[in-house]
Amino acid sequence: MGVTMKDIKELRSRTGAGVLDCKKALNEVDGDVEAAVEYLREKGMSDAAKKAGRIAAEGLVVLNITDDRKKGVLVEVNSETDFVAKNDQFKNLVSDITEHVLNSEAEDVEAVSEENWFKDESKTVNTVIKEAIAGIGENINLRRFDRYNTDGFLYGYIHLGGKIGVIVDFADDFSADKEQTAKDIAMHIAAINPEFLDRDSVSQKNIEKEKKIYKEQMLNEGKPEHIIDQIVEGKINKYYTQVCLLEQPFVRDDEKTVADVLKENDLEINSFTRFEIGEGIEKKEEDFAAEVEAVKNQ
Repeated sequence: MGVTMKDIKELRSRTGAGVLDCKKALNEVDGDVEAAVEYLREKGMSDAAKKAGRIAAEGLVVLNITDDRKKGVLVEVNSETDFVAKNDQFKNLVSDITEHVLNSEAEDVEAVSEENWFKDESKTVNTVIKEAIAGIGENINLRRFDRYNTDGFLYGYIHLGGKIGVIVDFADDFSADKEQTAKDIAMHIAAINPEFLDRDSVSQKNIEKEKKIYKEQMLNEGKPEHIIDQIVEGKINKYYTQVCLLEQPFVRDDEKTVADVLKENDLEINSFTRFEIGEGIEKKEEDFAAEVEAVKNQ
């Protein structure tokens, strides 16, 4: 049976594989499109395994909150390059993964990856990601997510087209007059990157670590030992204003703290999550000329 352009086009639309790969697959199975789909899936799994070792530190942070603002999820999915992160196929995949996670009860990435895909229960989430790796040609990784269920309301913000994402759990009923303040708080979190909600959220281990650092600094500066503890306590108070959301100067009016703004608008925060794409991932330095040369020699 001959291979037609119609068959190649159909196979490409169903698998996302390249034209040459589709043609080769059809030739291998005598033009049988269904068999070619399986052939590419099998080949794709092999290719995906090779690509899975490559560093994926770009990608998208995506937000999904239900219309009633009671349930929501913030998800980070990584790709190897920013170019792929802007690709519609990748964007659609991330959107679908986020919807799946929103409606899942799995508590971590490993459990989600083993679940049946919400659009096709014959596949797992992991299978869908591997198929996307084969089609797109880069490693793709569901890195993390945070899911919220609240008696109050959720508000989210995505910055720089998916580079930074924030979700905030407010302990209040949602109303239109509170929306702008909720948005401003979410934008503040995106911009200033607080590590904790308040002083009570900071672990004793963190506090002791900071105290040790400050004490060493004072000793190195030759400060008298009998005043060092007092200086260190002052520095710890300053530390709280840097890392605790409620004590930070509000980004739109630094004469007020975030706590002041919340009080003025009759709002209270239960918790928040901020994801920045690729944070904590060691990125590989790319030699573009060497990469081009390697492709030429293939």
